[in-house]
Amino acid sequence: MSGLFGIVSKEPCITDLFYGTDYHSHLGTKRAGLSTVDNGTFHRNIHNIQNSYFRTKFTGDLHEMTGNYGIGVISDTDAQPIVVNSHLGRFAIVTVSKINNIPELEQKCLGMNQQFTELSMGSTNPTELIALLITQGKTFVEGIQNVYKSVKGSCTMLILTPDGVIAARDYLGRTPLVIGRKGTSYAIASESHSYINLDYNTTRFVGPGEIIKVTTNGLEQLLAPNDKMQICSFLWIYYGYPCVEYEGINAEEVRYQLGYAMGQQDDVQADYVSAIPDSGIGMALGYAEGKGIPYKRGVLKYTPTWARSFMPVNQEARNLVAKMKLIPSRKMLEGKEVVFCDDSIVRGTQLRDNVKMLYDCGVKKVHVRISCPPLVHGCQYLNFSASKNDMELITRRCIEELENGEIRNIEAYRDETTKEYANMVEMIRQRVGVDTLKFNSLKTVCDAIGLPKDKVCTHCFDGSSYGE
Repeated sequence: MSGLFGIVSKEPCITDLFYGTDYHSHLGTKRAGLSTVDNGTFHRNIHNIQNSYFRTKFTGDLHEMTGNYGIGVISDTDAQPIVVNSHLGRFAIVTVSKINNIPELEQKCLGMNQQFTELSMGSTNPTELIALLITQGKTFVEGIQNVYKSVKGSCTMLILTPDGVIAARDYLGRTPLVIGRKGTSYAIASESHSYINLDYNTTRFVGPGEIIKVTTNGLEQLLAPNDKMQICSFLWIYYGYPCVEYEGINAEEVRYQLGYAMGQQDDVQADYVSAIPDSGIGMALGYAEGKGIPYKRGVLKYTPTWARSFMPVNQEARNLVAKMKLIPSRKMLEGKEVVFCDDSIVRGTQLRDNVKMLYDCGVKKVHVRISCPPLVHGCQYLNFSASKNDMELITRRCIEELENGEIRNIEAYRDETTKEYANMVEMIRQRVGVDTLKFNSLKTVCDAIGLPKDKVCTHCFDGSSYGE
């Protein structure tokens, strides 16, 4: 994933840009960048943030970043922003994208005598590719429409120009954009919580495929939104910061409702419910209310040094970090039957290790409740690092084993009413070593979000690709 932030103001923007971008740090672990423009001169700074906080990397750069307009990014992928000089004029660009047809688009650009100068680990920089596709248009709008037409996957972007910022949300709205206002200043963000402490109030949510030009004179719609939308359901389940709103729907409230529904339906007997922090907290609070049992903190997250931004890419190191940042409360666990709420099970390795830790602390029984359905498909539309490959998913490995190495009937494993689904969940339960395991249904997820099923992307659960 990645997060975008932009500022358009009549005053120097760097302070708001710096803190607003920093508030997206939960969305990226690799690189971050800022760009401002001052009387037509673009300033840019990019840093690696894999081993340090965003703030520690950029504090020394702020005196260089003059200007009233700026954009920033926390990226899980490429180095950005890219600064471009073209027939459209000079501009800087940041993106949240997943491009599944990069080789095809590379050849298209090269065939038009365009060239690539930015490489990310030896490969074409996706943001530069987007910039080149934009410059193939006669106008920014035409160029952005070329991106929508050409990219297989998704792309949301902010374009910084000498007179403001152009905000363009992915064609099907898989990733969000929201605009806040403070007097004559505007903030454009992936996450609405990012500007609250900067005294901005939400003005509007950018629609799918919509293009808006933001200047100090106000908002100008350059392209109307699409009727179709496929915003990612996993934003509410896991990725979004708890107080964020997407389409006006609060992420913490959705997580609470997911837990409440599970608690009302669950017949397990337990002493209390606890969360696997942080993303399981909202669900656990809802579960406690729905089930009518206490919420207690059987496991705590050590936050001073094990922030999510330090999560390394290497899986072995990720597993170690996952273990180090969670600390069991032994006296709370000894001899107790506990329900533990978590957002999802991806590979299953972290949960398995966490469960072993719980039993080592003397817990009597572990009942795991997951806020979403089993992840059966890797994400095709966003750079969710946890689910790039189907066979990395514990569900797919279990299905392959149940099907003797040849998956012939994947649909049956997505249907919670079938014996195949029950067999898959039972195998996952055995693999992670818990006493009981339950997942929420897809209907429960859609009901908790409150949007129609055809407005929400649920591909990772049911393989759907509506709207393409």
